[in-house]
Amino acid sequence: MKKPVESAPPLDLKRSLAMFEDAQRLTPGGVGGIRRPYNFVVGEYPIFITKGYGGHIVDVDGNDYIDMLCAYGPIILGYVEPEINDAVKARMDDGFCFSLVQPIQNELEERLADVLPCGEQTIIVKTGSDATNAAVRAARAYTGREVIARCGYHGWGDWCVENPGGIPQAVQDLTKEFHYGSIEDLERVFAENDGRVACVIITPVGHPLAAPVMPPPPGYLEAVKELTHRHGAVLIFDEVRTGFRVAMGGAQERYGVTPDLATVGKAMANGYPIAAVVGSREVLSVYEKAAFLSSTFFPNSLEMVAAMTCMDILEREKVQDVIWERGTAFLEKLGRIVDDSGVPVSMSGIPPMPFLWFDKADEHYKARRTDFYTQCIRRGLFVQPYHHWYICYRHTEEDLARALEVVEESLAYVGERYPRA
Repeated sequence: MKKPVESAPPLDLKRSLAMFEDAQRLTPGGVGGIRRPYNFVVGEYPIFITKGYGGHIVDVDGNDYIDMLCAYGPIILGYVEPEINDAVKARMDDGFCFSLVQPIQNELEERLADVLPCGEQTIIVKTGSDATNAAVRAARAYTGREVIARCGYHGWGDWCVENPGGIPQAVQDLTKEFHYGSIEDLERVFAENDGRVACVIITPVGHPLAAPVMPPPPGYLEAVKELTHRHGAVLIFDEVRTGFRVAMGGAQERYGVTPDLATVGKAMANGYPIAAVVGSREVLSVYEKAAFLSSTFFPNSLEMVAAMTCMDILEREKVQDVIWERGTAFLEKLGRIVDDSGVPVSMSGIPPMPFLWFDKADEHYKARRTDFYTQCIRRGLFVQPYHHWYICYRHTEEDLARALEVVEESLAYVGERYPRA
């Protein structure tokens, strides 16, 4: 008789939970947004991390994990990259925050324009939300229109935030959603808002929350571009996640469709806070006079140094090729594990961004999902129930092999606990 799969023992999280209890006194919710415990498995996941190395993180209780969430995407290389940190430290000696800009800003803007196929001009900002907000504002100023057609997660701006609390209904009504992969649904948005759509903003790889990750169907991005331009709107690719990860020039390079504007961030500087809008000189020229964009900290140079050094490493070591190769092998093995498990779960994603999705048609899907991720974290694999995973450059072959073992063991446990009829 086959030996049953036992549950892994709970982790020691005493310090993390105690710090979270204190944190709730200090800030609303204890920690912000997507880092709150209810986005993981309450009581099973750590809340405070003390350090990282390579493709691993260590929590305040000393538990070590293979990290395949990668700080929600910025860690493209690995934690604590000496070459990047040394370059940043050297910049500190001459100062990094001034009333005026520093020469490295020109260098970085030119490099981004060279790397991304849509590149003509560049605006440097700090976060992905900064970038998507700036791109949408540029499109509205350029077209003189107000309606935004969106597909995907684009940050916490009033026009796109997932939780509409505090957002006037009039603002919400100016954003129209359409489904990824359906050109007919985008046609519907244009038909219902004829002559009013300023831009289409879309994640070129579909990665909705808690749903399968989809590469673009053949011809889809080309059709989106043609339809957007036919209606006189601006096409924006939100490449905050895919930029520098699926290819050096992002998804637009890999899939061969060039937007008017693109937003990048996350992997651009391996964790340092920087993002950018890159694209059409004609559209971005609105920021000369017709529209306004400014921040005290946008010109800070530490992050620019980090971005330049990160791009040096990405190009020199052909990092995207390595990640794509490892990710392809990972997905193939993951697919076999899923097929053999008998659990109603599906594999999705692209090699740099895998994901397991529990079928919501299954009455036990929430319980299966909770138990699966509980077993994963107890076994030392840090992934998130509602967000796709990432493969970074410093994930070793041993890390990825162990991650697959954890997935296999966890699915086997779930399959035994909730056998299918």
